[in-house]
Amino acid sequence: MKLEDLNSAGPVHDAGARADIIEPMRVLERAVYRGPHLYSARPMIRFRLDLGALEHWPTDRLPGFAAELTQTLPGLKNHGCSYGEPGGFLKRMDEGTWLGHVIEHVAIELQARAGAAVTRGKTRSVKHRPGVYDILFCYSDERSGLAAARAAITLVAGLLPAKLQHIEGLDRLGPSLDVAPGGSAAIIERLRNMVIANGLGPSTAAIVAEARRRHIPAMRLDTASLVQFGTGSRQKRIRASVTGATSLIAAELAADKHAAKELLKAAGLPVPCGEVVRTADEATAAARRLGWPVVVKPLDGNQGRGVSIGIADETALREAFERAAPISRRVIIEQLLPGTDHRLLVVAGRLVAVAERVPAHVVGNGHDSIEELIAIVNADPRRGAGHEAVLTRIRIDDTLRAFIDRNGHVLEDIPPAGETVWLRGTANLSTGGTAIDRTDDVHPENIAVAIQAAATIGLDVAGIDMMSPDISRSLAETGGGIVEVNAAPGLRMHIAPSEGVPRDVAKPIVAALFPERSRSRIPIFAITGTNGKTTTVRMVAKILAEAGRRVGFTTTSGVYIDGRKQVSSDASGPQSARMVLRNPLVDAAVFETARGGILREGLGFDACDVGAVLNVTADHLGMKDVHSVEDLARVKSVVVESVKRSGYSILNADDPLTVRMARHARGQIVWFSGAADAMERAPIAQHIAEGGTAVVCGNKSILFYRGGERFPVIPASDIPATLSGAATFNVLNALAAVAITAAYGIALPTIAAGLASFEPSFEDSPGRLNIVDAHGIKIVVDYAHNPAALTALSQLLEKLRPKGGRILGMIGLPGDRRDSDLIAVGAQAAGMFDEIMFREGPDNRGRAAGAINALMEQGALAAGKDPSKIHLLAHEHDATDRCLERARPGDIVVLTPTDIEGIWARVQAFAAAPANYTQAHANLENAHG
Repeated sequence: MKLEDLNSAGPVHDAGARADIIEPMRVLERAVYRGPHLYSARPMIRFRLDLGALEHWPTDRLPGFAAELTQTLPGLKNHGCSYGEPGGFLKRMDEGTWLGHVIEHVAIELQARAGAAVTRGKTRSVKHRPGVYDILFCYSDERSGLAAARAAITLVAGLLPAKLQHIEGLDRLGPSLDVAPGGSAAIIERLRNMVIANGLGPSTAAIVAEARRRHIPAMRLDTASLVQFGTGSRQKRIRASVTGATSLIAAELAADKHAAKELLKAAGLPVPCGEVVRTADEATAAARRLGWPVVVKPLDGNQGRGVSIGIADETALREAFERAAPISRRVIIEQLLPGTDHRLLVVAGRLVAVAERVPAHVVGNGHDSIEELIAIVNADPRRGAGHEAVLTRIRIDDTLRAFIDRNGHVLEDIPPAGETVWLRGTANLSTGGTAIDRTDDVHPENIAVAIQAAATIGLDVAGIDMMSPDISRSLAETGGGIVEVNAAPGLRMHIAPSEGVPRDVAKPIVAALFPERSRSRIPIFAITGTNGKTTTVRMVAKILAEAGRRVGFTTTSGVYIDGRKQVSSDASGPQSARMVLRNPLVDAAVFETARGGILREGLGFDACDVGAVLNVTADHLGMKDVHSVEDLARVKSVVVESVKRSGYSILNADDPLTVRMARHARGQIVWFSGAADAMERAPIAQHIAEGGTAVVCGNKSILFYRGGERFPVIPASDIPATLSGAATFNVLNALAAVAITAAYGIALPTIAAGLASFEPSFEDSPGRLNIVDAHGIKIVVDYAHNPAALTALSQLLEKLRPKGGRILGMIGLPGDRRDSDLIAVGAQAAGMFDEIMFREGPDNRGRAAGAINALMEQGALAAGKDPSKIHLLAHEHDATDRCLERARPGDIVVLTPTDIEGIWARVQAFAAAPANYTQAHANLENAHG
């Protein structure tokens, strides 16, 4: 079959559609992963693509497609793909691969051609969905990465017959680049502009790359060049080459060129004489006193703007003053020192690089004009529009025209072969200058002068601009001196000089921020599982606080910093984790890590010191491709797969799905178990026998095993949250907390003290087994929201039930659960509660009002519950009030809230009400049935 035959091949949209309309490709969803995720430890973009009819047309059935694609993007020939060598991807296309895989490679190649260092990707078919693929690839920045994804689909489709070029759902990937199908050059140019606009400049990028090479985390804090290295209280910041250690006084002095020069002069360092003026007449008088020629420059300018060199008469001086005055109200007139311009980079009191800076210029060839020669120079691929490239293109502006005019030239002149035409008086790279490395040539006395200059101004990173006829000889011998000290020196002239040896100047900057053996990361404790996450997080935070750490932790109820709630929200995702890691007061971070955040965005960190999976039971099934507990376990295993090699993976030995994770978990495995026979069965018995670390509950006490030794920690009954051991789920949570903190190295007495002070109170653990006795009624507030949690709560309630007392319960689930889940919870509630208040949520997550309650009621009735004991309420506040109104002394009221704080306030109001009022109100309710 020919390629054109695809116009009528494959399934149509529906039975009534025209037979010549092919089912199109469709973008179904997209995700941007910023941390480790289900598919990789690397940040990646994922989009889900339905190939439609093209599922039946791999590349070996598309005549000429591969050849046309590689003609459009020749760089694809170098992709190794699964063969691991250049040409591997072409082999795959010859053998036959699907267009989803092709689009992955095209997205990578487009980014690489646009200047992004991107090489990795993968394409996976979606289970049980033929023709649907997850396409993943790395990115340099999110915006250009998503644009590359959309452009890749458009470009590939553009090589197919016209009727196959329609694609649905492209808007999911962001705005179009507005280029015609197949227009790769235009796509790449627009992507390049996006990469430049959203990327870091060369100085910042070099420092970030060095930090990451040392495994120091780097977080961009704005859209410019503000970057945080490290986490929490160990963090440092930079903005370009300015560091957090750069003194404000020093930076202000460096910006005031005259004040800086006076300080250097007072220290005995060689500087030119000069004066500060405000008018052209003052400038003329100053030049006469100083002697011609002079330099004219703004007092607080940068990048050579408004600077004029070698001004030798009054007319040129007035013109130079007019160029400088708009940049600064005050202008410096100073002597012109002999020699060429050199930049000496000093970091932490040590000279690390020297570059001779050569002003922008062209060399005549005898047949091209100056303007044409500039165009030839600008065609150098190393030159860019700004600071993003090694060199900057030469701009033709009024300053350039005036400069060459003073030297007897106009742009139309054709200089003879070999003649150098200088285009600028200053040698800044930002105006088109070039750099020659002179680090190995500089004289020791000149080094000493530069180091003293940086120290005199007070800069940790300083660019010393020195005029010298010969940098290999002492200034005392040759003349010259320091003309400026820069507080934010550019690094690109040293990183990639036009001539000479590149210098790794980022390394000493990072070394100054983080000296050898210093730590850049605070410890991260990541806790996941189906049940018990919040309580375990709070237990661990309590223990770490007992150990003297300022703790930042996240849970479904908010972000907490050093014991204070900072943000009220569901904070179990990556954004909240990053919030804590950015806080400079935090010494240790403890994160509740829910499945939703992992699926949506990945983890909020690149690696954790301790990762824990508490258990895996049915919850949130049927959502985001998580259809079974095995699928759910795979998601939660991302946490222990992201543990540092030197860290610890904490696993529940009583949970079969958690036990399986040991094969992929990183770091040392630490088991915990609440089983009575834990010491007699796998995996605990063999693990302890081999000297491994484990925590068990033996003889009703928590015991810690390490290196073949046993250490008692605390009797379970001494932990208030266990209700004297009756709340077995909190015993398990305490076992996990002990395993997490003891493995990390917290002293056992400290762990015991932390747990002994952990109360089942709203203050210590809001919404988790909070118990209030009011007016003879025991009120239990607990966020039990799945079958396993309800089963554990039911077992406790039977232990707490007084003789003759009833248990009334308020219960509800979000509307995004499956019908079968809602029916099952209704049946479970029928067995737990004597009287049930089913309630719905504020938005029902897409279900119609009353639909959730109807399904739960269906389950309760099927389980044999008396209809008169079932109450359906629209809101949990109303359901809470109904429970409290119908309760009698000796009853237990169980509230499973979504709005934890709102329900707790209602419970507190009920407890504070006069006893006779509440009893009379309850009697009235009971009388009316």
